[in-house]
Amino acid sequence: MNDSVVRFIDRLPKTETHLHIEGALPWPLLEQTNPVKFSGTPSFRKPNFRYDSFEQFESILIDHALDFFCSPESYFDAARAIFENHLEQNVKYVEISFHAGMIEYLKIPGEEILKAIVAAIPTGLEVRVFLGISRNLYTENLAPQLEQAICSWSDLAGIDLHGLETLPMESWTAPFWRRAKFCGKMVKAHAGEFGPAENVLHAIEELGVQRIQHGTKSIESREVMNVVKDHKVTFDMCPISNFKLRVIENWEDHPLPYFLKENIPCTLSTDDPLSFNNSLREEYQVCYQKLGLGLPELAQLARNGFTNADLSMGLKDFWIHEIENVLREFTQESW
Repeated sequence: MNDSVVRFIDRLPKTETHLHIEGALPWPLLEQTNPVKFSGTPSFRKPNFRYDSFEQFESILIDHALDFFCSPESYFDAARAIFENHLEQNVKYVEISFHAGMIEYLKIPGEEILKAIVAAIPTGLEVRVFLGISRNLYTENLAPQLEQAICSWSDLAGIDLHGLETLPMESWTAPFWRRAKFCGKMVKAHAGEFGPAENVLHAIEELGVQRIQHGTKSIESREVMNVVKDHKVTFDMCPISNFKLRVIENWEDHPLPYFLKENIPCTLSTDDPLSFNNSLREEYQVCYQKLGLGLPELAQLARNGFTNADLSMGLKDFWIHEIENVLREFTQESW
C-alpha cells in the first residue's frame, strides 16, 4: 500500500454508520474476561478465513458475544473501547446498534443498555444509538418494550431491521416502522445482502427507509436500482464483511464502484469487526487496493457519511470542508 494513500485515509475525517455493538466487541476485552479460553487468534479472525454460511457466522458471533455481554456495565465497557478505537482512526460520527434480542435473553431493561452505551461516548465523537430488531422479534414478551422504545426512549436515535432475510416479513413490521418515524426516530433496514434485490425494494416502499444496510444485491435489478436513485437511498456498505461472508465470491464482483458511478450514495463501515478482524481504516484500504477506487472516490465515501449524518448543517459543512482540504492537499502532493 502506497504510504501516501495510507496517510490520506488516516487524515480523512470519517463516519461509521453500519456497526453492531455485539459484533464489534474488541477481542482484547474477551481476552481479559477469560485469558485461557481466548488466548491467541482464533481461526475465524485469521486473514484468509471466509465463512461457509451466514448461520456459521451468526453462531460464532453469538457464542463469543454471550461470553462477555451480561449487564449494562459490560455494554459500557465495550462501547468505551469501541469509541476510543474510532477516535484513533479519525472517526467523527458513529451510528451503532444493539440487538433487541439481548433484552429478552439477558433479562435487562433495554433502556439500561441504551443509557450504558450513551454514557460511554467520549468527547470528540458524535454517536447515535439504534435498536436492531430481527424480522421475527415482535414477540408477546418483547413487543411492549419495542413500542416503549420508539415512543419514550429519548436517547434512542432510531431502529434497524436485522436478521435472516430468508424469514418472511411479518405483518407488524411496516406499521411499526411507520410509528417509529412518526415518533421522530430514524429508520434503517438490512436488505439485499443474502436476500434478493426485491428485499431492498420492499424496505424502501413498505418500511419507508432511505438507509439500506448493505444493499449489495440491488445490482441484480434495474428496477430496484431506479427506485433507489429516485428515492435518494444511501447504502451503508461493508466490503470486507461481504467478502468474508461470500456475499461476493471475488473482489471484482463487488458492486460498490458501480453504485458510485450510478450516483448512488454509499458509505463505508465494518459491520462486525469481532467476526472479521477488520477496521474502518482497512475498509478504505480495500476499496483502494481491491476495488480500484482512487482518492476522489474514497473522499466521496467519507463525504457521503457526513451528508447522511444526524448532525447540524454547520457540523456537516465543517467536516465536508475538511475532507475537501485533505483531498486537495494529497492530490497536489501526488502531482
